[in-house]
Amino acid sequence: MNKFEERTIQSTPIFNGKVISLKVDDVTLPNGATSKREIINHPGAVAVIAITEDNKLLLVEQYRKALERSIIEIPAGKLEKGEMPIMTARRELEEETGYTTDDLTFVQAFATSPGFADEIIHIYVAKNLTKLEVAAELDEDEFVELMEVTVQEAEAMVADERIYDAKTAFAILWMKLQQ
Repeated sequence: MNKFEERTIQSTPIFNGKVISLKVDDVTLPNGATSKREIINHPGAVAVIAITEDNKLLLVEQYRKALERSIIEIPAGKLEKGEMPIMTARRELEEETGYTTDDLTFVQAFATSPGFADEIIHIYVAKNLTKLEVAAELDEDEFVELMEVTVQEAEAMVADERIYDAKTAFAILWMKLQQ
């Protein structure tokens, strides 16, 4: 047992949606007291550090309703039920960028918001990109604009908050460490 473990006494489902579910867990804390934890369950996601032949990073700009603004991100999407992360990586790369590759390498997985969600995001790097002859279709509710940027341009986008998410900041750091 982990010395900080919180044991669940009771779990109450609150909401089951298309992508996420929400529950409230009553827990016993390490000191014996009790508390409540609001937890979002998420199927997981994949993001792709797509690097062009001239060492530029493919990014997409899209509107994020939860933030009420557009941000610039690496291509990403949620895992579909039963889908292997590498397949999600290829699908999202094709849908959001119009490129494909047979050169996908797993980099790392990490929790996105462990204070309240169980989402794990799997990061892949894609190299040796090939433009699709027929572009894959985006999801019907998805609108993105593709861009190619240098690491220095991406860093400037972090500084002025056009890049505003952890997975993309991770991707930029990872690229810098590869130089």
